[in-house]
Amino acid sequence: MIYSVGRISDTAAMNPSETAHAAVVAEPPSLPLVEVERAVQRQFGLGGVYVPLVSERDQNFRLRTPSDSEYVVKITSSAEPKIVTDFHIAALKHLEHIAVPQVPTVVRTLDGQDSADIEHAGATHKLRVVSYLAGVPLANVQMDHESVRDLGAVLARLDIGLQDFSHAGERPRLLWDLQRATELSELLDHITDHGVRLAVTKALQDFEDFVLPELDHLRSQVIHGDANPGNVLLDPHSHRVTGVIDFGDAVRAPLIFDVAIAAAYLRGARADPLELITPFVDAYHATNPLEDAEIALLFDLLRARLATTITLLFWRLSARHDSDAYRQKTLDEEADAVRFLEAVDAIGRVEFAERLVQATLR
Repeated sequence: MIYSVGRISDTAAMNPSETAHAAVVAEPPSLPLVEVERAVQRQFGLGGVYVPLVSERDQNFRLRTPSDSEYVVKITSSAEPKIVTDFHIAALKHLEHIAVPQVPTVVRTLDGQDSADIEHAGATHKLRVVSYLAGVPLANVQMDHESVRDLGAVLARLDIGLQDFSHAGERPRLLWDLQRATELSELLDHITDHGVRLAVTKALQDFEDFVLPELDHLRSQVIHGDANPGNVLLDPHSHRVTGVIDFGDAVRAPLIFDVAIAAAYLRGARADPLELITPFVDAYHATNPLEDAEIALLFDLLRARLATTITLLFWRLSARHDSDAYRQKTLDEEADAVRFLEAVDAIGRVEFAERLVQATLR
């Protein structure tokens, strides 16, 4: 039975494996390294030392060549449609020629293609290589007003760079897509803590009541979709934001979703949950001005992202083995999501919006 308070839309009764990205539910690829090495050498002409990277849906490696050039090798889940992989590649290629923060560069195969195929155990996977971006993840430093303001300006420039980009694969079925937040209701039974389940259900219900009716009226474009601190890189000396990685959650969605998703990770250890969010939103607004209606929805959008994080966290506890590397990585990084949702709830919709409007008045 779906646990709920109030009304949850009919789409919530649908099976998430049918309504969202099957690659999230599927186990990531686990090809033997020797097969990956051979395929990359044969099709990209690259070889060297491989180091595994933890990933939600794909099998990734960091590759250092004998000349000290570095790349990321990606074996895409066979559950991901080819058009979605092509969309991710096209987004990176689009940004190569625009003055935005550094993003990974697509490496072509020896015969000039953007990707190759690699087969294993009867399944065909897309094999991609992109440049490796050096830097310190924002997640590894203590965030302060200066760093989050820099993040706000960088994300705004990235979104401006994507404004005129479109692709046939820009609407993937993705569990992390906030437009599909109510579809997570079937997973709420995995949240074993009754109080947490109530808070998450209320956040999803408020999303349906306050956000869904406004979706058709909001500015929409392709967005990065996951500007969390692990995907934002800093210069190790200046600690200024230099790059953004991992476009695996890119999607056409309301622009304000990109702001809300990033804001949901500006938690820190502070009593006031808005202490880092207000300078971040202010800096974003100064570079890529937000509309009043967009700012008014940030409270419910941020809570919906936190609800998504918490729901999928509990789902992973039951759906993946204890040894699953991404499961443990998520546990380590998202342990404070529940605390942050409670703190945001305590502020309330009215005060939250008033403080953001004050911060962005110019």
